[in-house]
This record gives sequence, structure tokens and C-alpha cells, in this order.
Amino acid sequence: MLLSFFGLIIGLGLLIFLTMRGINIIVAAIVCAAVVAASGGLGLEEAMSTHYMDGFTGFFKSWFLTFLLGAVFGKVMEDTQAAKAIADWVRRKLGAGRAVFAVVAACAIMTYGGVSVFIVAFSVYPIAVALFKEADLPHRFIPAALVFGSITFTMTSPGSPEIQNLIPTQFFGTTPGAGGWIGVAMALLLMVSGGLYLSRAVAKAVKSGEGFGYTYDPKAAGSANEEVAATAAEAAETKLPPILLAIAPLVLVVTALNLLSSYISTTSAVLIALLIGIFAGLVLMNKYARHYWAMFAKGTENALIATANTCAVVGFGAVAAKVPAFSAIVDTLVGLEGLEYVSLGLSVTLIAAITGSASGGLGIALPILAPIYMSQGLDPGAMHRISALASGALDSLPHNGYIVTTVRAVCHETHQRAYRPIFVLSVVIPFAVLCLAIVLYMMFT
Repeated sequence: MLLSFFGLIIGLGLLIFLTMRGINIIVAAIVCAAVVAASGGLGLEEAMSTHYMDGFTGFFKSWFLTFLLGAVFGKVMEDTQAAKAIADWVRRKLGAGRAVFAVVAACAIMTYGGVSVFIVAFSVYPIAVALFKEADLPHRFIPAALVFGSITFTMTSPGSPEIQNLIPTQFFGTTPGAGGWIGVAMALLLMVSGGLYLSRAVAKAVKSGEGFGYTYDPKAAGSANEEVAATAAEAAETKLPPILLAIAPLVLVVTALNLLSSYISTTSAVLIALLIGIFAGLVLMNKYARHYWAMFAKGTENALIATANTCAVVGFGAVAAKVPAFSAIVDTLVGLEGLEYVSLGLSVTLIAAITGSASGGLGIALPILAPIYMSQGLDPGAMHRISALASGALDSLPHNGYIVTTVRAVCHETHQRAYRPIFVLSVVIPFAVLCLAIVLYMMFT
């Protein structure tokens, strides 16, 4: 048992280390799964060919179509200039004086409407740079604004079409709007508290004399100034669709998802909703589209990469779930009588933290824990919302794929400069809100 515990810790630590070093997550997950299996007394062939592949293919089978249509919808919104039109509209309405909230609002509108978070980041970033530069606000806060608007309150809120809010429906028999008034209150609390922190952090930096002042890494592929110039030139040559047309597909996706999920399975509802969004985007903004087949090809490529990366983490978790140490941990948590909601939230958030993936954490924890707690007669809506909130509490540690991409690839920043506000917005505040949600659900359900 002791060797199993050490092996599990080493395997998890190695996974984090390799990911932060830029090693491909699929390769890293396979190597680390082998380490965990060997130390846990599992036969290597059975662990990799059976447990790992069952976890990998099981998640792929359940969620690839959702990833696929979501990625294609994101490319449709990008290629028809709809994403840029929304970001530009928010910029014009709020102006440079409210640059921080303009960036957050643009990200939130698109993310809650079903657009891929990676599409959102790349679409909003050039406009964010222009706003921050005009207002002379520190560039290092742009990644935090993008992250806050993309993967906090929008990802885990009732009604959200993001996969972190959809996975629990499969295990608890709920709809995307599950969680009642507590779920809505937690979403508002995340939004307000995060907004207050971010605005005060930026104001404090400005008061201390910090301005936009940003120098670029010469090794980076391009620079923010170049991207802004290119975006401005493209915007001058390309007519953007009207805001009502641009936002219509987002509204249709959210509306269709939440209406249909009351009558059919959430998996079917989200697929139909995304198809409606894709069709609406192509029809309403046909004259603004540039590369019809390219958007489907690129969307498919993005979906395959995103799904495979998540499946790799779920496969690692499937192996970890078979070793004695993992079973001991689960048994301890499940044995917390009267604290079932606590153990559920703690389990999901710890696994999400270890894997650096919200959806990966849910994919590993819920197949094991959901049947146990469902058999105890706990409220499915409460468990759904706690699971969703828990998946977004500690997942955004430095090795999280979206964090690395946003900080380094999108914003050409460094973790040293940009990660501290991200940590507060996507880890500290969401974890505090999760704790409050658990207390409220324990009191009122």
C-alpha cells in the first residue's frame, strides 16, 4: 500500500512537471500511467491496454461529437467575423475607460454562448491590447481578464453550454440549469467578487506607477503590436456583421440547449443546439464568411486535439483509479458521514487540480463517485452544481493547458508576470465560492 501511495504521488507530480515543461500531454499521460500502474501492483499490459484505453475511449465516445460541433461553431463565429464584431461592439460601448470590463464582457458573452474558449482568447486579445494601451493599463493583466471572462463564472454557471456544466448531467440525470437558486447565486458571486478584485488589482498597479509598458520576447512568434496592427488593417478592409446578427447564434444555442434538455437527454440537446448555432451563423452571416470548408476542417482538427488531450488525462485517471492508494483515498472521503457534499466537492477539485483539467477531473471522479452518492438519495441538482463548481476551483494551476496557451501563446507573457491575478481569479475565489456552495446545499437540501 505504501509503495502504491508513493507511486501515485510520483506519477501525479511527474505529470504536472512534464506538462509544464511542454511535453505532449498524451505522451506524458501514458508515461505517468505506466509509473502509477507499476508501483500499484498492476500488470502493465492490463493497465495500459485495458484500463487506460477504456478510460480514453469511453470519454471520447461520450463527448467527441460535442467537442466537434463546439469547435466548428467556434470557427463559424470566427470566420464570419461574428466573434470580432461582438468584441468590437463591447469595446465601443464601454470604451478604453472600462477596458478591463470590456475584455471580460466580450469573453463572457461568447463563452456563455458556446464559443470555444481558445477562439474567444484569440479573437478578443488584439482588441484587449488596443484598449489597455489606450488606457495605459498594465499589459500583464490582459491574460487575467481573458481567463476571468472565459473559464470562471461562464463555465460553471447554470445553463452554460460548456462541457464542464454538461458532464454532470450524464451521471446525475439533471439538466444544464440544475442547482436552483444557490447555483445562480454562486455564479453572480463569482462574477461580482472576481470583477471587484480585478478592478482593484489593476487600479493598485496603476497607482503605483505601472503603465502599459510591455516589451516583447524576441523569440515569440510575432508581437501584440503587430497583431493589433494586422487586426486594425483587416477591420478597415472587412465589414463586420451587425451586432444583432453576430449575437443571434449564441442566443439560439443557449436557448435551444436549456429548452430541449427538459424533453430529451442533455447530450442530444447540446448537439442539436450547436447544429442550430452553426446553421444560424452560416445563414445569417453568409456574406461575411470567408473560408467555408476551411472552418469545418480546422474545427475538426481542433476538436480532435482537444478531445484527445482530455482523453489522455482521463485514461491516466482510469489507471490511477485501479491502484490500492486511490481506492483508500476514495473510501476515506466517501466514509465522511454527513459530509457527502464535502467529499464530492473535494474529490473532484483535487483530481482536477492534479490533472490540470476541469473536464478531466469530472471524467475521472464522477464515474466512481456519482453512483455511490446517488444511491444515498442526495439531491442530484446539488451534486451537479457542486461538481461543476469543483471542476473549476483548482484546475487552473500553472500546468493547466488553457492557462499556458493564454499566457504564453496568445498574450506572449510569462507566468512570473501574469499568473498571480489569474491564480486569485480562477483558483482562490472559485474555491471559496465552492466552499460556500457546499455549506448552502447542506443547509437547504
